[in-house]
Amino acid sequence: MDFMRQIWRRVGDVIFFEILGLPSVCLMAPEDIELVFNNSQHITKGLEYLTITPWLCEGLLTSTGTKWHLRRKMLTPTFHFKVLENYIPIFNRNAKLLTKKLSEQSEPVDIDAYISLCTLDVICETAMGTSLDFQLGEAADYVSAIRKTGEIILKRNLTFWMYKNWLFYLSPTGREFSRVVKRLHKFTENVIKERKIIFNQIQASQDEDENGSYKQRKSFLDCLLQMQRENPDEMTDEGIREEVDTFMFEGHDTTSVALTWALFMIAAYPEVQEKIREEIFSIFGDSDREATVQDLHQMKYLEMVFKETLRLYPSVPYISRWLIEDLQIKNYTIPAQTNVSIIPYLIHRNEKIYTDPEKFDPDRFSPDVAKQRHPYAYIPFSAGYRNCIGQKFATLEVKVILSTILRKLKLSTTMKKEDVKVLPQMILRPQPKVYISCSPYTK
Repeated sequence: MDFMRQIWRRVGDVIFFEILGLPSVCLMAPEDIELVFNNSQHITKGLEYLTITPWLCEGLLTSTGTKWHLRRKMLTPTFHFKVLENYIPIFNRNAKLLTKKLSEQSEPVDIDAYISLCTLDVICETAMGTSLDFQLGEAADYVSAIRKTGEIILKRNLTFWMYKNWLFYLSPTGREFSRVVKRLHKFTENVIKERKIIFNQIQASQDEDENGSYKQRKSFLDCLLQMQRENPDEMTDEGIREEVDTFMFEGHDTTSVALTWALFMIAAYPEVQEKIREEIFSIFGDSDREATVQDLHQMKYLEMVFKETLRLYPSVPYISRWLIEDLQIKNYTIPAQTNVSIIPYLIHRNEKIYTDPEKFDPDRFSPDVAKQRHPYAYIPFSAGYRNCIGQKFATLEVKVILSTILRKLKLSTTMKKEDVKVLPQMILRPQPKVYISCSPYTK
């Protein structure tokens, strides 16, 4: 990251380079990024995404062209606000369990280890309708398979010779990757098979009773099965598995690491923590009731804190596109068959856009200040045609978890922001690990 920042300062907002002989360009100016993200022709993901294709196949994250357009259109209703509202009880239940686990620790904890299991519980239940109880130590095999897959994908992205499939799959790492991906696919396929039986039974009973209605909370998988029932040619069994795996991949690690960074910032800045808590108690008072969607909408300052966290530490620090036609940027014509890199981590630290960019300052996202910035100067969820379809889901989940913790616990850390660097991986992780003390909060 530092190397790229030095080049940016020396060369300017359009940086040309080559990777293994392939033409590449890095764009840093928001107005240039908008030309890529806001053009329906530039939706093909960059070469780096090829390393996750064996797991996700052609799901929403990795597909392109007609298939992507069709899938995006089909899946958008599954992230409608009314659907997301049904997930709030799942967020609440897992946030309360996480808070209980943290309250039982007398020593500073590796916060990511706890958060990761919580978000995995959330994503499994919302995506697949299956409670796997990771926070209670269950389904350890699935947890290890997901983590091993992520490790190998990272290793492959950082080792250029592994981009060649035939070389990669001849290596011990490639063979292990094949085995782990098969385990993940098998798990997903079994869950889909079991859920389909339940879904069909419910549908059959509805067909017999015209006044019947599906009262049970629907998971993402249930929505996909309903699509398959209505359009079997457009949503096959393979397509369902692709999208469930994609939702699992995108909805677990990204949210987990965002929460880890947010909790670290909240622990490191007591004045920010107290301001969040004042907002929370103005909403809940002394009540122990669970958060509702109306409560979450009132958490304006907490949302500002989360946005500032994502400015400094975007979960996905690097985005790329593969051009299928020429792109005109300023006085440059960038030819087709070029890999375009966009680095939110650096763009969010542009001194021309953000005064004192290394400072943690949630007030940057007060409405009056935020509206003065270019909309593509802040892109933690990407933007344009391929913006993150799950960003509202993630924001609601984060608000529930953070507010639940802060209603019960006081967070502190001996670590300073300056002590913690970033690991520029596929997901932006802290280095070293962040340790936080959790003590009971008393007014």
